[in-house]
Amino acid sequence: MLTKIKELKEKHNAIILAHYYQEPEIQDMADFVGDSLELSRKAASTDADVILFCGVHFMAETAKIVNPEKKVIIPDMDAGCSLADSAPPKLFKKWVEKHPDHVVVSYINCSAEVKALSDIICTSANAKKVVESIPKDKKILFAPDRFLGKYIIKETGRDMVLWNGSCQVHEIFSEKELVKMKMKQPKAKVLAHPECDENILIHSDFIGSTSALINYVNISDDRQFIIGTEPGVIHQMQKQNPKKEFFPLPNQNGCACNECPHMRLNTMEKIIETLSLLKNEINLDEKTRIKALKPLNKMLEII
Repeated sequence: MLTKIKELKEKHNAIILAHYYQEPEIQDMADFVGDSLELSRKAASTDADVILFCGVHFMAETAKIVNPEKKVIIPDMDAGCSLADSAPPKLFKKWVEKHPDHVVVSYINCSAEVKALSDIICTSANAKKVVESIPKDKKILFAPDRFLGKYIIKETGRDMVLWNGSCQVHEIFSEKELVKMKMKQPKAKVLAHPECDENILIHSDFIGSTSALINYVNISDDRQFIIGTEPGVIHQMQKQNPKKEFFPLPNQNGCACNECPHMRLNTMEKIIETLSLLKNEINLDEKTRIKALKPLNKMLEII
């Protein structure tokens, strides 16, 4: 499989980008693995003609927004995102229109149409910095993740109006199971993504984006970690820290199997088929793309 993928990449001058939540074999095969911010930067700077994005639909859309001249493809067009889906563009537009004097900050986990209605985009890695860049006399709308929004309110002291969206993976982590796990592993540090509910974050030793969580593990002298995000990230943590132990945080059913079903739709077989046929191409309305590019560029300018 790897030989075939390499041949197809060379044939089409393609680059394969993968999110940390992909299956381990996809992460290992990809040319670049990162979180949403890192992938946005890489997509904006690549000189490849074809970008195969191993992630979910909004991520591939983002790559297309910053690279209109390139062919952007995705292994499975059904790889959506519950958080992005929680903000339908028509409803979002009405919400924005009800708050005409607010700066609209949208988390990158949203559709191109929602980005086009926004003033600036953020990721979990830079949300605090983005919000702090907005003058204090300006009112703020924050969408679509309410948990990330609540966390940023706490971190910045800014009063923001929040869209009522959430990630289906992060919202179902169990506080009860976390407490039980901490009792079993008292030396383990708890690392959590800010998309988690506050009842998880209050128990955490460190809160950050997927890249920040990996970096924390890399520099920490601790040997055990409870991971409160999609467990795909543990693959990178384990590769870079083979002598450390990692425990995925269970969900409300007590199962440590909290994978994102959308991310896991991508497979090696689909990657080969997509690269062979150059199918599942992301196409955007040009007016929408131009409008969505402005808040994305604004984000990239301040980080």
